[in-house]
Amino acid sequence: MQCVILAAGEGTRMRPLTETIPKPLIRVCGKPIIEHIVEALPPVITELIIVVSYKAEMIREYCGEEFHGKKVTYVTQPNPKAGTADALLYAKDVAKGKFLVMYADDIHGKDALATVVEMPSGMLTALSQTPEKFGVLKIKSDGTLETIIEKPEHPVSNCVNIGGFVVTDDIFAIHTELSLSGEYYLTDTVTEYASKFPVTVVEQIVWIPIGYPEDIAKAEHMLCPEN
Repeated sequence: MQCVILAAGEGTRMRPLTETIPKPLIRVCGKPIIEHIVEALPPVITELIIVVSYKAEMIREYCGEEFHGKKVTYVTQPNPKAGTADALLYAKDVAKGKFLVMYADDIHGKDALATVVEMPSGMLTALSQTPEKFGVLKIKSDGTLETIIEKPEHPVSNCVNIGGFVVTDDIFAIHTELSLSGEYYLTDTVTEYASKFPVTVVEQIVWIPIGYPEDIAKAEHMLCPEN
């Protein structure tokens, strides 16, 4: 099974750190975020497809052609400001069958990832005290996704989108509208995908987002408190 890692963004919220290094290579507890992500993947994941753009050569040099025993294929998103849905489309020619999609700036626990990859289609969620800052999930009574609402003023739940999407290559036939921010959101694509294929929602207990420089200290307190 393949895992697509969306690692093309400029990481503007992480400046000044990302002025000299791409966000996936920022170190937490002594190793890059992308390494934490790959180490958490279940054994069924045998190949990585890394979507790159900003400082791509540094990611290519670090991960090489094989990373943690997994073959690595790189695809380039020419304009990372076009959004996450646009980024995924550049994996169209290499992602086949069922695959996992991960953001490159969130650290995950292994157990939920092992569960979600067993689903025909699925996604991870975490409970947030500030869901209005994220994409918020509206979940059907059968535990599948109804919709994802980006940063709503009045959240319908405290379940938020954290990546970890299990989809099939049917997703590449879906084209959504440009958002008001000028980006194509993967959450819109997944919502449309879920209207055709049931997407089972799995709670992730261990989710550590790295969005701002101050999040590094928080993450290290959780992952390596002895340091």
